[in-house]
Amino acid sequence: MASPSDRAPLAERVEELLADGGPLPIVAAGDPVLRRGTERYDGQLGPDLLARFVRALRDTMHAAPGVGLAAPQVGVALRIAVIEDPAPVPEDVAVARGRVPQPFRVLVNPVYEPVGDGRAAFFEGCLSVPGYQAVVARHAEVRLRGEDEHGVAVDEVFTGWPARIVQHETDHLDGTLYLDRAELRSLSSNETAATRWTDPTPRAAATELGFDLP
Repeated sequence: MASPSDRAPLAERVEELLADGGPLPIVAAGDPVLRRGTERYDGQLGPDLLARFVRALRDTMHAAPGVGLAAPQVGVALRIAVIEDPAPVPEDVAVARGRVPQPFRVLVNPVYEPVGDGRAAFFEGCLSVPGYQAVVARHAEVRLRGEDEHGVAVDEVFTGWPARIVQHETDHLDGTLYLDRAELRSLSSNETAATRWTDPTPRAAATELGFDLP
């Protein structure tokens, strides 16, 4: 468990972030906080400050907008992330990607492991790498363990797009960006992805840009 002296800088940092109100500034790629990994949460913020921080993460995620946000993305090196996905996509996209609505969830100290050997590759973006997307092959199904914001144990299997979200956000907590796992030949601006790579799967992009899919 962290000592009081270890807790103070993190709590002070969060209080400073929350002081201005509104969405928090999102840290962009290149900032070391995104690469250093995170400290396991064991009460550093206290219940009230944690609740306020979680609300701010949710508001920031909505404002961005995104479907997940990890604490390092707002400059806080704690093992905490939030996810939420209303999945407002056409039915063919939802079916192809396994994208189903996910309620708001807080992930505290999450870790994941693959379930089976299945992998799925799709375009993916990140709020800390604005303006671009790339194809990332990820586990199709994962088991996530951790806790929620109240300290209740979480042990759940995620499949399809929800599995992608929890892998992406948990990776942030380990200092890993989606580009570390991406097929870099697929890297596309958001505009190009929206106008040229419109199929629910990246098969056409793989053929034309010259990369393999799993």
